[in-house]
Amino acid sequence: MALAVCLLFDRRSERAVRGLWNRLEERGVPSLRSHTHGRHVPHVSYAVLRKWDDAEVIAALTALDGGEPVELSFDGVGLFRRGRAWLVSGVSADVVARQQLVVEAVTATGAELHKHYRPGIWLPHCSLAPRATLAQLPTVVAAVMDVLPLQARLDRAALVNSATGEVSPLRALP
Repeated sequence: MALAVCLLFDRRSERAVRGLWNRLEERGVPSLRSHTHGRHVPHVSYAVLRKWDDAEVIAALTALDGGEPVELSFDGVGLFRRGRAWLVSGVSADVVARQQLVVEAVTATGAELHKHYRPGIWLPHCSLAPRATLAQLPTVVAAVMDVLPLQARLDRAALVNSATGEVSPLRALP
């Protein structure tokens, strides 16, 4: 079980990502749409926490100044170990600094940060297929390349519980 501090896509961008999930499912590749509890939302995670106190994390994030929406251009497909396929986007120095502020705020509460979300290690991404096999990778890449580049706007933030899919909107955009 984990808790993620996530940026959420605006309606247009969310429809585009969900469309990619649907394309993958139609081609026989399980996407984030059907993964685990099936309640996943398109997102980019600033931080993933392994241990935390809800009230303290919310208070720490509420204390951060609200930021402007984030504009990202997804231009490729990336892979993590165990077949996790994702959309690749470059980010501005401002987004990197915002991620670092979020990490500092939540870890100051005593929360335990997943090692892949440490500043300097973090790779911003939007997950597509969490367990793609080697044989499915050409299908994943073909489905994604048909719709790239994807210009996206992330205009909301939330805490997302990976075990339940529960999305708790944050008041401001960190």
